[in-house]
Amino acid sequence: MTLPSDRFIGIMSGTSMDGADAVLVDFGGPRPVVLAAAHQPFPASLREDFGKLQQPGEDEIHREALAANALARVYAESVATLLRDAGLGAEQVAAIGAHGQTIRHRPRLYDGIGYTRQSQHPALLAELSGIDVVADFRSRDVAAGGQGAPLVPALHQALFGDADETRVACNIGGISNISVLPANGRPVTGFDCGPGNALLDYWIARHRGLPFDSNGDWAASGTVDEALLAHCLSEPYFDAPPPKSTGRDLFHAGWLEARLAPFHSRALAPADVQATLAALTAEAIARDVRTHAPDARRLIVCGGGARNAYVMARLALALPGVAVQTSDDYGVPVSQVEGIAFAWLARQCLLRAPGNVPTVTGAAGPRVLGAIYPR
Repeated sequence: MTLPSDRFIGIMSGTSMDGADAVLVDFGGPRPVVLAAAHQPFPASLREDFGKLQQPGEDEIHREALAANALARVYAESVATLLRDAGLGAEQVAAIGAHGQTIRHRPRLYDGIGYTRQSQHPALLAELSGIDVVADFRSRDVAAGGQGAPLVPALHQALFGDADETRVACNIGGISNISVLPANGRPVTGFDCGPGNALLDYWIARHRGLPFDSNGDWAASGTVDEALLAHCLSEPYFDAPPPKSTGRDLFHAGWLEARLAPFHSRALAPADVQATLAALTAEAIARDVRTHAPDARRLIVCGGGARNAYVMARLALALPGVAVQTSDDYGVPVSQVEGIAFAWLARQCLLRAPGNVPTVTGAAGPRVLGAIYPR
């Protein structure tokens, strides 16, 4: 199939719910080239709306529909910024790959298929941008018996894989996930490890009124409580075999409060809890690397968590003999990797080529992902 252009836009708003990261990518060469990048913060009201939609509540259909409209406007602003910065017109872009905001993720549950829901209004985005939109990437994999996540390992392999060395790529967003990139052409695997920034962001917002722990400085000021850390790591999800995926459906404020309940008599300092949550993020990842990629020589971290120096230091401490790096070291800014992935997934959809990796998601086989909304 002939594409109208090699340029695609990818937009990702993840479980951190802080805003939309968008990239304009040219796939015309041997490696994708980012022509422009933009971050559009969510208005506080939209972040609050999506936070409430993570759990059942009154009048959900109405509230979700209006949040989806608002998200489409945020995405459209991101697209306009990219086109302006790159000096391109809408007609010069083949399609937008728009992830949407995950509000529920329950694959394989209830009836054996389950569901995943990414809130957005792709038809409105197509209307506002004048560009074809590809959306709803995860549900086709779920329909094929898969987890619908993670969907970035194929791109991780293309960007960071090495034929002579096993590597692990790790995205730390609200939730953390890894892609195991084996040497010698063995199949790529990957899965969600557990909480990334989600619990850290919740705790610092509650106690200091800040959206995130910049550089991990507050966590670094505290002391890890080993008993609390062990109690958190007793969560059954951590020991469940892959394929597996998770989200705020499990790792939310209520989960943390339940884990803290046995420790109330000890009056843990809030900074110590923050340090422990950072250690939880790092240790969950490190355990999975040790178990599923024991021959790994590099851990390449992307996502917002790559900017948390305390988490990165804990990872290096937990993985002696493994070089802990960021995607910046490979010429791909940490905030751009997932946006590139959804631009690539949109391209795969237009080409009618598979976008999932069945050895990662557990789907019955390769599937074309996404639904197309013409401009």
